[in-house]
Amino acid sequence: QVDLVESGGGSVQAGGSLRLSCVASGNTAIMGWFRQAPGKAREGVAGIGPDGAEEYAESVKGRFNIPKDIDMNTLFLQMNSLTPEDTDLYYCAADSRAWYGALLTQAENYWGQGIQVTLSS
Repeated sequence: QVDLVESGGGSVQAGGSLRLSCVASGNTAIMGWFRQAPGKAREGVAGIGPDGAEEYAESVKGRFNIPKDIDMNTLFLQMNSLTPEDTDLYYCAADSRAWYGALLTQAENYWGQGIQVTLSS
């Protein structure tokens, strides 16, 4: 069992930046961020695989990135140029299994509680 603790959410004005953190209680091979708006399906935002390969949703490419601190078992989500459409509940997810290729399939076994990000125009 791996516990994930998210932090860094909050409210920010459109055009601003925010950095989310996710600390894992154990070693993981796959980590990623997902988000969900009320009444909508959860969607992938960004993920990083065991070989360091990264995958981003089209809607966040060029604006978000996911630095990872391996020693601290921590994954960040650096969000820049935020828009009201980025308002969502953001989840960190991870898995001890390693797979390659698609990283935003929501196949991870471990999920955080979710953290709210709200954009104001």
